[in-house]
Amino acid sequence: MKISRTILSVAMLLLLSVPCFAADLHLAVAANFTAPMEQLKPLFEKTSGHKLIISYGTVGKFYAQIKNGAPFELLISADDETPIRLGKDGLALPETRFTYAIGKLMLWSTKPGLVDARGEVLKQADFKRLAIASPKLAVYGAAGVEVMKKLGVYEQLQSKLVFGENISQTYQFIATANADLGFVALSQIYKNGSYAAGSHWQVPANLYPQIRQDAVLLTRGKDNPAGRALLTFLKAQETKKIIRSYGYDI
Repeated sequence: MKISRTILSVAMLLLLSVPCFAADLHLAVAANFTAPMEQLKPLFEKTSGHKLIISYGTVGKFYAQIKNGAPFELLISADDETPIRLGKDGLALPETRFTYAIGKLMLWSTKPGLVDARGEVLKQADFKRLAIASPKLAVYGAAGVEVMKKLGVYEQLQSKLVFGENISQTYQFIATANADLGFVALSQIYKNGSYAAGSHWQVPANLYPQIRQDAVLLTRGKDNPAGRALLTFLKAQETKKIIRSYGYDI
């Protein structure tokens, strides 16, 4: 049976960087990174022997849970601020923090032709509901609010907003037509050069703060070899290729 070059490359990297025994790693992962993480998980587990136990959600909730003693050992965040705060709180190891991806914001609808190439649909407001992740908990939700404010449409759209608990729920609102359109992460509707059906607008980067997504080893996981192995894995060139395939910059 042939083993792919990707698996061999990552396997060699991990063999050089981790002890030769398996461990479980409790991992908190930002919801926008769900699809890439689900692709990376079996590759990491196969090449390292470690097992990932993953929870997906918003960084706002993860921060509160970690502060209250949740058993997470590593955080793959949707921002850089939360890992920094956790380091200052003594709950993360600052020297392990690094940016694994830079996210991009999209306005998306399953309806062809609804979202135009310049986002003018937001000014015309010819729709009933616009979905957005909770701006208090989700980085992409806060970015969406910033976009609407810069375009001068936030106040007029207030009555049309439908809030998802996280970016995954926001995506579901749109995908199931419970919202006509909404703000999502590019990674949710893009893979290997193809977009999901419907219409979309990639929001210009100057309309919202750069979404730097950092990973950091939490203090609880400092003695778990799987944690450092996963950080090494995320920095591997083959891993970066997979992350880029979902539209992220690195």
